[in-house]
Amino acid sequence: MTTPPRRVVTGLDAQGKSCVLFDGEVPYPGGYGVGMIWRTPGLPADNSGHADAADRPFDFEVMHSGGSTFLVLDYPPGMGCDAPYWHATDTIDYLIVLEGEVVLTLEEGEVTCGPGTFIVDRGVVHAWRNEGQVAARMVCVNLPAHPVGKGRTV
Repeated sequence: MTTPPRRVVTGLDAQGKSCVLFDGEVPYPGGYGVGMIWRTPGLPADNSGHADAADRPFDFEVMHSGGSTFLVLDYPPGMGCDAPYWHATDTIDYLIVLEGEVVLTLEEGEVTCGPGTFIVDRGVVHAWRNEGQVAARMVCVNLPAHPVGKGRTV
């Protein structure tokens, strides 16, 4: 992945006309492979204002704050192969694999997902790994959900 992802965010200008507020690379405020494209503190979303809603690093508290998150996830080769990060969230996650391959590991099996694969993770215990020789990139939208099973672990 040599090309950083681009983000275009619309809004209203001072005269109330539609415009582009942000156009540039997706910010990676934590610097560790999770780019925050956008977030909302609640639902329904408040589309007013001009502040950059991707102003903080990703953490699991952000995605459990009652709003939404829109993320880009970069997985280097070998990520999760030695020490899988098992976790569950109280969210529904919509993911799309853009580049490379990731293995979605569940308590009862696993599935390899390549470019163009759409994944709906419904808050169950899972882990991700990249067994390939190239980096993988996914996009993910997290929305609040009622807990399933034992509920969130992070």
